[in-house]
Amino acid sequence: MNERMALLATVDKGVTESETLRLGLHHAVAELGGIGGLVHLRVPASTLNLLEAAGLPKALTQSWELLDVGGTTAPARAVRQGSRVWVSADPLTEAWPGMGMAAVPLFGADRGDRAVGALTVVMGAQGELSGEQWDFLRDVTLWAEERMSYAPPPAQPSGEEPRGSRLWQVLKEAQVGSWDWNFHTGELIFDEAAMALAGTEPDGYIPRIESWLQVVHPDDLPWTLAAARKAIRDRSVYDAEYRVLRPDGTYGWTHARGKCVLDDQGEPARLVGMWWDTNESRSTRDALGRALRHMSDGFFSVDDDWRIVFVNLQAEHILGSPEEELVGRVLWELPAVQQMPRLEDLYRDAAAVSTPTGFDIRTRTTGRRYHLRVVPVPDGTTCYVTDVTEKRHREAERQAAERADAERAARIAELTTSLAEAATTRDVVTAVAQRVLPPFGATGLLVQAIDGHQVHTVGAVGYRQSFLDQFQSPSTSMQAAPVTETLRSGVPLFISSPEEYKARYPGAADRVGQSGKQSWAFLPLITSGGPYGACVISFDDPRRLAAEERTLLNAISGLVAQALERARLYDAEHTRARELQQGLLPHGLPSLPACTAAARYLPAKQGMDVGGDWYDIIPLSSSQVAFVIGDVMGHGLSEAVTMGRLRTAVHTLAALELPPDEVLGHLNDIVDALSEETYVTCLYALYDPSSRVCSFARAGHPPPAVVYPDGTVHFPGPSPNPPLGIAEPPFETTEVSVPDGSLLVLYTDGLVESATRAIDDGMAQLASLLHSAGSVRDTDLERLCDTLTADLLPADQHVDDAALLVARLHVMAAGQLATWPLPEGPQAAGAARRLVREQLSSWGLEELTTTTELLASELVGNVVRHVNTPSQLRLLRTDCLVCEVSDESLTMPRIRRARVTDEGGRGLQLVAALSQRWGTRYTATGKCIWTEQSLPGTGVLP
Repeated sequence: MNERMALLATVDKGVTESETLRLGLHHAVAELGGIGGLVHLRVPASTLNLLEAAGLPKALTQSWELLDVGGTTAPARAVRQGSRVWVSADPLTEAWPGMGMAAVPLFGADRGDRAVGALTVVMGAQGELSGEQWDFLRDVTLWAEERMSYAPPPAQPSGEEPRGSRLWQVLKEAQVGSWDWNFHTGELIFDEAAMALAGTEPDGYIPRIESWLQVVHPDDLPWTLAAARKAIRDRSVYDAEYRVLRPDGTYGWTHARGKCVLDDQGEPARLVGMWWDTNESRSTRDALGRALRHMSDGFFSVDDDWRIVFVNLQAEHILGSPEEELVGRVLWELPAVQQMPRLEDLYRDAAAVSTPTGFDIRTRTTGRRYHLRVVPVPDGTTCYVTDVTEKRHREAERQAAERADAERAARIAELTTSLAEAATTRDVVTAVAQRVLPPFGATGLLVQAIDGHQVHTVGAVGYRQSFLDQFQSPSTSMQAAPVTETLRSGVPLFISSPEEYKARYPGAADRVGQSGKQSWAFLPLITSGGPYGACVISFDDPRRLAAEERTLLNAISGLVAQALERARLYDAEHTRARELQQGLLPHGLPSLPACTAAARYLPAKQGMDVGGDWYDIIPLSSSQVAFVIGDVMGHGLSEAVTMGRLRTAVHTLAALELPPDEVLGHLNDIVDALSEETYVTCLYALYDPSSRVCSFARAGHPPPAVVYPDGTVHFPGPSPNPPLGIAEPPFETTEVSVPDGSLLVLYTDGLVESATRAIDDGMAQLASLLHSAGSVRDTDLERLCDTLTADLLPADQHVDDAALLVARLHVMAAGQLATWPLPEGPQAAGAARRLVREQLSSWGLEELTTTTELLASELVGNVVRHVNTPSQLRLLRTDCLVCEVSDESLTMPRIRRARVTDEGGRGLQLVAALSQRWGTRYTATGKCIWTEQSLPGTGVLP
């Protein structure tokens, strides 16, 4: 089988469709050991037409010439289903007992859903094909479909419909026939002229589509039917030129043009049109072609599929091949065309408009320049090619001087604008490099500033780093003699060659070779406060600048000096703001039992003000932890200060152990009081490792990403509330149950949103990166942060600050906590002490028993005395020992100083003295009082 496919692969791609199908059918029958084979192509509507037959007598294939697509035959079922079909007892094989039929669908070049035909092999009694045989049959059809896409259609010259007030008389005199094809019934009605074109007599004409199929040349039938299918599918005009069989046995060219008629439901019902002879017009075009053949300019034409249909002698020379090798080939596949940059794009654009269009192209190999004039015509385009190399060269020389002057003036104007917009020193250096060096043909730029009694480089372009390093040493910084001279005199210095440099400064002659430059312009930078520094513009070749150029460079140096002075003040303010912002951000993340975390803060690209992005991790009681991330909208020093104030406020509110929605409510009040134009997005999350629940609320902030241990990424939560400053509490709280080892990813919009990327696209990219990070439990968080920021924020391409916080959440094991309900009344304290003793003994913490018993007794006694509601005792062992007593009262205990005569009021003082930390928090049903003690050998809690 491989040998047959290799043989078919050698077939030229330019053979006709009928020859392609004939070859494929013969090889399929021979390889599979079949008795014979058939190839059917689909006629628009519901008919399959027999195009090729192999190994079968005509007497046996007559009943297979036209098949109903909706029938039960093997070809019809293959076309209708779009898949292979085996039929062991086909209704049409009754005359062929014991035979089976293997049919596979044929698709068009676009491989659409609808099959255009079928290839069928008639088999003997050996039964259904094996899997290998089916694969071979599929390969043959794929080969045939590919070759059919390259098959050259016959030339299709355009024709014009005759017009006039007495239409039918004109049509009759011009021998133009009319036709009407009904898709539902298959009826095709011809008038007398159409019958004459079909070579039939009125009394012998059968008004069926099959009558037309029998007179069309087999090589023209596939593409003619394809044109009809396209017209029906697109509700467009049907236009085709093809050959028909004449009564004398010869074929003549005809042209048909029709229009699709829709029924009441808007579906295609009929195709109506006209049909006329085009043999005479083709002869006229042949004469015209001979005249075009010998034009002095190149001339060629291509059809709608970009295949060459005509080429003259000059075009043969330009395209590098004779006519017989060019006609039928796709224009873009020619080697000569591939050596013409952008020809395909320009030609396609020109062909897309309705008027002639011209453009120039240049060949890579010869450097010749040609002007192409593309003229759209029916069924393709024509192109005139003129060699304009010498003409364009003369025009280029004449325009070069004018262009240079205009470009230089434009660049200087752009420089003025760029310097006015430059914020930082780097912006100024970049503006000079982009706007000054090109107009003067310079290749090097060195900007140096005076710092005390030294000169240091603030920016450079076009120099090796080893050369620039020489100017960083204090001992050599002032030894750059030309710079020193121009700074002292305040007058520009121009050196036109290395020899002049060495003669003028023999002590610094070795630097000429190190710099790699051949001529220089040393320009002093003078500001209102005195000399700022110097700007050195250098060239790769010796050059003596004209007086006009020197005057212009001197004027430019004044603009550069003013811009650098402004930039120095901005840099200083920007540095202070950046230092303030860095000081306000966390210097490190706490190490907590409930989570392991890593974070990144990425400032905006150079030249942007600092922003107000921040993040934080706040440890709370009972191993709970709060995660917060926010973004003060805007950039600048005030936004950085606001960020610091809000971060402090969040710490204070978190210490009160309020739920996330209440924290955001208080923050909203704070932002409202700051300024009417201050808006802040924020997300506050609270994680409890004992319940495995993470609850969060957000105000205008992107949702968190939760990455489960299996790699699934989820963005929980409904649409967020508006940003702080315009929000109206209450805020909505979302709770998520997280398995042990899950990742919680918080981020600001600067990480996922930009001017070129919507936030939804950025979140989808973030989810993809998190999913592909590998096993969640084994993920290195620092490396994960680097991966996310590198892929989502390419270097120097982000214009907004971005913050990222990634935390791996740990669940408290069942053996680390114990919970008991306590009885009501005074006996609750005794029960609490007993439970404490038993649990600490099982944990091996007998050293803490006495203290913990006393703490539990005091906390339970407080409940009994003041609220007398059902209570609960809970012990947690993490990096410390936590004792909690919960009740259903919302009344919070307050520590106070008891007087000497008071009999009570000292319980909370005792609790504070015995524990490292203690506090209270509200719960869903009441409140909880908790204490923390350090474990033996771990020291005092921080």
